[in-house]
Amino acid sequence: MTFGKRLMDLGLVLCLSVFLILPIVIIAVIILLRDGRPVFYKSQRMKTPEQSFTLWKFRTMTPEASDASVSAAYKDDKITPLGRALRHRRLDELPQLWNIFVGDMSFVGPRPPLPRFVELCPDLYARVLQNRPGVTGLATLMYHRKEEAILSRCHTADQTDETYLRRCVPIKARIDLIWARHRSVCYDFVLVFQTAARVFGPRDHK
Repeated sequence: MTFGKRLMDLGLVLCLSVFLILPIVIIAVIILLRDGRPVFYKSQRMKTPEQSFTLWKFRTMTPEASDASVSAAYKDDKITPLGRALRHRRLDELPQLWNIFVGDMSFVGPRPPLPRFVELCPDLYARVLQNRPGVTGLATLMYHRKEEAILSRCHTADQTDETYLRRCVPIKARIDLIWARHRSVCYDFVLVFQTAARVFGPRDHK
């Protein structure tokens, strides 16, 4: 990670924390009161092809639900009503500000993959993970809704993993590598603002 990119991440984290610390506390209290413990969901993800880290999110599924794969239709009945509302606006990802602060993630980059996908596609992720994983990125903006539509037809964990590996991983990697060739602090700012506009703007409910 370049010095400029790291400086941008720390500056944004500190600025956003001033406005978001109260909403984060409120969301945590509401989850605790409505859905109980644990408030947070922790997932092992890969920062580099060899190094993992703990990704933090607000818990959006029932505590006993297994969330060891990417999101798909077979998990829908495990998502709590509050969790669904949080996911709708990606508010469940607010705790990842901590991941950015400690340097595990950046605001912009490829989404951090689960360890087993890196094991299955080592050559591909050796290229993708030359850049620090991000909360958002070009692939997230361009392909996230398409990915949701593809995985919404998957009704088992095995089907989800097979479909994700075959149809989503190669395309997302290709987009991430396009971003990597053109990355700059200014480009990252553009992607951050585009993400904010999508998250907080009108939603397509079709």
